[in-house]
Amino acid sequence: MTTQNGAFDSPIGESDGPEKNNSDRGNNFSDTSPHDEDSSPSRSGAEESRARSEGIGEGEFSSAAHQASPRPASEVRHPAPQAGEGRKKQNNQPRRDRRDVHGWVVLDKPIGMTSTHAVAVVKRLFSAKRAGHAGTLDPLASGGLPIALGEATKTVPFVMDGRKRYRFTVQWGEERDTDDTEGRVTATSESRPDADAVRALLPRFTGVIEQIPPQYSAIKIQGERAYDLARDGETVALQPRQVEIHQFDLVEHTDDGRSVFEAECGKGTYVRALARDIGRILGCYGHICALRRTLVGPFDEADMIPLVELEALCNRAASGEGNLADALLPVETALDDIPALAVTRADAARLHRGQAVLLRGRDAPQSSGIVYVTVAGRLLALAELGHGELIPKRVFNLTGLTASSGRNERG
Repeated sequence: MTTQNGAFDSPIGESDGPEKNNSDRGNNFSDTSPHDEDSSPSRSGAEESRARSEGIGEGEFSSAAHQASPRPASEVRHPAPQAGEGRKKQNNQPRRDRRDVHGWVVLDKPIGMTSTHAVAVVKRLFSAKRAGHAGTLDPLASGGLPIALGEATKTVPFVMDGRKRYRFTVQWGEERDTDDTEGRVTATSESRPDADAVRALLPRFTGVIEQIPPQYSAIKIQGERAYDLARDGETVALQPRQVEIHQFDLVEHTDDGRSVFEAECGKGTYVRALARDIGRILGCYGHICALRRTLVGPFDEADMIPLVELEALCNRAASGEGNLADALLPVETALDDIPALAVTRADAARLHRGQAVLLRGRDAPQSSGIVYVTVAGRLLALAELGHGELIPKRVFNLTGLTASSGRNERG
């Protein structure tokens, strides 16, 4: 896997407010907000950002509300305590002590929850100091939401750059301005396609294709987001972009005018646009009415944990009957496609100080590129290897709660 050096410039953290909307043109990470390379905008609840999760578009819904509703209480920034209040919240309850927690929780996000709220809930359950997600899911979508805790935030770009798989349902007969159920109906048809007609079109939407993003997307037009312009009633001419769809299958077709698909996409693919374009070609129109994400980079459904199960595990751990580490996947799980390189303790000490290491001798690696470095089987750093020199880019400090040893081997 090839990654630009800039991907290591700064970690991802959790935003105190609504998730930020990102452009479709590349990673833009900061220390304070969980930027999502793969999402597009939602306008329900806290204005859930979906800059590119359908690649950025890879298939989340967009809500139809044309005005932002108030932030939920979990996303409101509270004023600083007044003198004499000490470390207490406004409700006079003591603030929970935060701790170092490092690893991944792949939440099976329920329908109705924003990604920002999901991160806040997981962060609270673990009392973690730092958290962020690797690909927004809109409230109306369910499935895999990888949440990075602690030092795992440094590996977020590798997850966001990976493939994503979706299972989604298209309702034929109506096109909507948001290309999903929350939008305003813009075209209707009494025609309903049969399964053979739908299946025959899929090769045209497989491989590298040209796709025009939805009007309600996070793409910037002269400095403004397309979805903001759309909310104001403006119609903008979005330019087609090349995207890649690795696999696209029709898995079910019903008599009531619905088709269920599975698609595996690269970054930048809008699943909503697939429903729109296929419906137009068939002359029956269409929009997405259900969506579930089943794969994000290295994380699939086997890695997901429902929120109810996670809360139960945390409650058992609080009473001494369980271990929170059992809910974590190791930080390096996000680096499955990155070569690993073991170094000596002496070299590890130099890398930990941010110093480059020269690798000599017959066993020195001849390859180049990004590697993740281990010492005594423990993750140490992300580094760039070239011409026998190992240059550290991100160093990990895994002191605190980490994944249990049983989760280091994925089944």
